[in-house]
Amino acid sequence: MTLHLPTLLLLDIYVLTLLGGLMLHAWWRSANEPTLGYMAGMLLLAALGALVISLRGIGVDGLSMVFGNLLMRLATGMGWAAMRVFVGRRPWWPGVTGGALLWGLLCLWPYFHESLTLRVIVGTLISVVYTALAIWELWIARRQVGASVAPAIGMLSFHALFCIGLVLLYRGQTIEPTWTSESGGFLIWRLLENFLISIGIAFVTLAMVRERAEQRYRVVSERDPLTDIGNRRAFTETAVARLARCATEGRPAALLLCDLDHFKRINDGHGHATGDTVLIAFGQVLALGIRQHDVCGRIGGEEFACLLPGADPAVAVQVAERIRQKCGELHFEERVRISVSIGVASAERVGYDLSRLLASADRALYQAKANGRDRVELFGG
Repeated sequence: MTLHLPTLLLLDIYVLTLLGGLMLHAWWRSANEPTLGYMAGMLLLAALGALVISLRGIGVDGLSMVFGNLLMRLATGMGWAAMRVFVGRRPWWPGVTGGALLWGLLCLWPYFHESLTLRVIVGTLISVVYTALAIWELWIARRQVGASVAPAIGMLSFHALFCIGLVLLYRGQTIEPTWTSESGGFLIWRLLENFLISIGIAFVTLAMVRERAEQRYRVVSERDPLTDIGNRRAFTETAVARLARCATEGRPAALLLCDLDHFKRINDGHGHATGDTVLIAFGQVLALGIRQHDVCGRIGGEEFACLLPGADPAVAVQVAERIRQKCGELHFEERVRISVSIGVASAERVGYDLSRLLASADRALYQAKANGRDRVELFGG
């Protein structure tokens, strides 16, 4: 296959510069995502390196060979740094700049400076090492980053294998990147693959960043900002799904509706800051007092709900009593003491419809308030 080298060089430089500029703009628009900044640095350094390398044959071969490849090595280090930052780790600058520093030191060795084969092998291996480090960063954090990293890992793995294969097939061909040459050798294939992988990794990185941002926004939209447990929307959506599953499997389920007693007096007598502290503390009691597969949420001012899949009325009342007792053990400044009234409704008695369960639990809660508060009442006795 024969390609026009000057055209490919210009295309490579143009695409790297364009992608780097777009990535820089995306980073500027999203100040909370430094991954885009490091990726922009990688692409722009690679563009500059490709530009310097393209100067071979016009009287600056030494500058092209030394500084062009040094910039390329630094660009691959920045790619590794981008992946480290994406998974929540700080860039390790001695490692990021180590490849470029190693290249610069080796260029001081006359034998290395004169050996094209050795330069090709070392330069390619440095890129492969940085690519492997980037893959490793994504792999070990794949379950914690909140985004699918498989496309990036696959693309980087292909890049590393391609570079290794290209070195194995390299037979010491001369590299003459002048603006008039055509070639089907090492440099052509290296530039072509670099052109394609740059486009791919830029879009994959943007996709990972966007996916994680959407996941974070979704989590934030489903959390109560004060108590950090589920809000009404999150509770409703999850509870409906869990109830449908219980109905299909023929398992029991129960709902607890909790209301803090005399909460308005706490707000009026001790201030809203104290009231917020009380709400946060009860939210923690509720979250710690249920099982992992139960669902709890703040559905009103001082009103909380909890769905217990698989719990019959007796178990639900036991859980509610435990929550009531833990609530009574809470102590606050200014001698504030709180209690909670809890209404319990069972799906075995009122069905698996969430609205009916909430209505029945609300009647039981009203009964608990009427009977003196700080108690648990089961709907239907």
